[in-house]
Amino acid sequence: MMGRIRSLSRFPVKGMTAEPLDAVELVAGQGIRGDRRWGFAQPDSGFDPADPKPLPKDRFVVLLREAGLARLQTRLEGDTLTIRDGDAEGHFELEDPEARGAAADFLRTRLGLAETPTLVRSDPHRFTDVSVVSPELMNAVSILSQDSVAALGSAVGADIDPRRFRMNVEIEGWPAWAELDAVGREITLGTARLRILLRTRRCAATEVNPETAERDLPVPRLLHKAVGHVDMGVYAEVLEGGTIRVGESAELL
Repeated sequence: MMGRIRSLSRFPVKGMTAEPLDAVELVAGQGIRGDRRWGFAQPDSGFDPADPKPLPKDRFVVLLREAGLARLQTRLEGDTLTIRDGDAEGHFELEDPEARGAAADFLRTRLGLAETPTLVRSDPHRFTDVSVVSPELMNAVSILSQDSVAALGSAVGADIDPRRFRMNVEIEGWPAWAELDAVGREITLGTARLRILLRTRRCAATEVNPETAERDLPVPRLLHKAVGHVDMGVYAEVLEGGTIRVGESAELL
């Protein structure tokens, strides 16, 4: 079953906007370099950078609870994080603890948070939603089928933006929903080979419109109504590395 890579993205800070990529170097057993390396931990998260443990997504500032995150445009260049909210813009050197504190203050102010979060990192830990399941899933690559998104939109009469699903690799050309029945099977992306591990269960974060930062579409409920479940996309582990590029082949073996 042959398709092609439509887009590539990474999310340097958990819960914040994507960084589009033209190409990605995949390494066996690892996720996309720099993906969800940082996260704004809630004050009571219990996260210890010296002894990192996977935590549920609600221990961090994420779209599940803070729709306004979609309004903030972020960019990470080297160790400099830029956050822009309309005319307000901050630049933060993430190797500097004071600058990380300033970034957290900026986020609290722009979102109107009751308390200030903490910007944390603990390499090689990744703040993926399924890090709580297994180390393999902490380092998985997330894959979305544009054809499945289009099929859902057609079924419910809505134009659904794939960015709602916050995935690393977007594929086009596979039959709608085929990826959901392929858990355990292998795929090739360019010269890399991966194995599908798990379907991606969707939460209220997908209700947020990436353009307006408003909750305007009950995606989990619409999924359940249309297809009887709330899954969209899959997670895959890298078996054999390689460089993958937008436009290259994506084959479900």
